[in-house]
Amino acid sequence: MGSGVPSDGARERGMAELAAPSLYRRPDRLGRDAQRVHGAFRTLNLSFTNPNHEEAALATPEEMQATMIANLPEKTGRSLEEWITEVRSSGLEKHGQVVAMLKEQGVSHGYANLIAHAARERAAGGAGSGADALGAGEPDLVEAQYAGKEDLRPIYNRIASAVRGFGDDVELAPKKAYVSLRRSKQFGLLQPSTKTRLDVGIKLKEAGPTDRLEAAGSWNAMVTHRVRVTSRDEVDDDLIGWLRRAYEEAG
Repeated sequence: MGSGVPSDGARERGMAELAAPSLYRRPDRLGRDAQRVHGAFRTLNLSFTNPNHEEAALATPEEMQATMIANLPEKTGRSLEEWITEVRSSGLEKHGQVVAMLKEQGVSHGYANLIAHAARERAAGGAGSGADALGAGEPDLVEAQYAGKEDLRPIYNRIASAVRGFGDDVELAPKKAYVSLRRSKQFGLLQPSTKTRLDVGIKLKEAGPTDRLEAAGSWNAMVTHRVRVTSRDEVDDDLIGWLRRAYEEAG
């Protein structure tokens, strides 16, 4: 009998597949599979620091990023630096093309996404850590938004990581007071409105308001709906499902 703790391989597959769009579906299509995924990711994150499954903090994007980078040589045969050199020598610039090239060489999607982001950062003169792939290393505008509202930052990180997983064409564009969620056009926004509440704006077609998915009204004319979030537990399948639906409609 197993111990009930995910193996190293299971943990790393979970991290490498954080960006898999199939994990987040429209609310009306969720079922047992989604519940199993949610449970698996909770167990996955608890097991990073506590194999006895006692309550523990979920791994941050920075921690997941560091673990993936450390595991690159074992899982892909090359270090991050070596992969960045490979990408540079390929002459490819578009993110999707780089990811496809890496996957042709046997690199899983999660790791390919990390390498592609790191190579782009390096080409732009940055550190080349691949931080953007998992929602770490946000621009100073985001840091300023959450100054004095630090308790909301874990909520932002969780939503940002999920949204980045919708596809390679997702863009998180920080503004002065909020972060715009864009595809070919804006489909949502994340705004820390008070010290205890982060408002998620969502642009949905033909979706009536509910007690939770309320009409945006005069709050913000760029979106149609708003969800008020006060804890990480409220970043659930329903919320991610609404955001994914908005992302699909913005394509």
